[in-house]
Amino acid sequence: MSQHFKIKTDRIALGTVQFGLNYGITGAGKVHLEEVHKILNYARENRINTLDTAINYGDSERLLGEVGICDLKTVTKLPKIPETCENLEEWVIESVHGSLGRLKIPKLYGLLLHHPQDLLGTLGQELYSSLQSCKDRGEVQKIGISIYAPSDLDIILKKYHIDLIQAPFNVIDRRLETTRNSVGSFWLDELHESGTEIHVRSIFLQGLLLMEKNQRPVKFNRWNKLWESWHTWLKENQISAIQACLNFVLSCSQIDRIVMGVENLAQLKEIIETIDSGNPIVPTSLICNDTDLINPSSWNAL
Repeated sequence: MSQHFKIKTDRIALGTVQFGLNYGITGAGKVHLEEVHKILNYARENRINTLDTAINYGDSERLLGEVGICDLKTVTKLPKIPETCENLEEWVIESVHGSLGRLKIPKLYGLLLHHPQDLLGTLGQELYSSLQSCKDRGEVQKIGISIYAPSDLDIILKKYHIDLIQAPFNVIDRRLETTRNSVGSFWLDELHESGTEIHVRSIFLQGLLLMEKNQRPVKFNRWNKLWESWHTWLKENQISAIQACLNFVLSCSQIDRIVMGVENLAQLKEIIETIDSGNPIVPTSLICNDTDLINPSSWNAL
């Protein structure tokens, strides 16, 4: 039985790492400036109003500033505190002002920590106070963290109020939905009910979930049983991998934004055309908790 649900394209956030770096398992090069113009214009036409970037995404911020994004909500991320940092507050201020200058915007919608563990170190309270100061000055609307696993949340959310959280989530990595916190609630429900804005990324697992069997690098053969189950289910339900991945995540009403990067306009058009086409219920047998697979930072060691 199919689930049909009304989806708005404004739940999509455009990921921009490909604008500044060679990124992802496909090894595609950076997106050219002319193509970035086309992508952003098409996004606007389809009510996509949120961008996701980071200081560490090469020259992504600069490129976005060149194109012009004042009408869009922009989320960027601070890198890990450098070991040479002598004045933390100054470093945060300079980083934020640098981002605003490159992006050519007066205010960030969101400022996230790329390394949220910094909040648990000796400089954690000072770091949080510096982020709050950015809000107080009107330079940032929401402060938050980008996490790799829900296990990062338990300690951090006991110590700090966080406005926005970004986490991985897809048909095989459902930890945000299936992991309970210290009081027994599922994280996805808990965050939503507390008013925390939830952005999810890696819905295609950097393209791995969209690959045919003969395209997938041999180092992923370790999970052949999972891939066989995935492709069998797609075939039985007569849907594409992109449709299954996209509409599974969009069916989770607690999620505010789905961050998706594209390498060209054609990919964005395919995503838009796939939205709201309905989806059979994705079986829980496809869930995988093996971090060697679901955490792309582990892939180089495979």
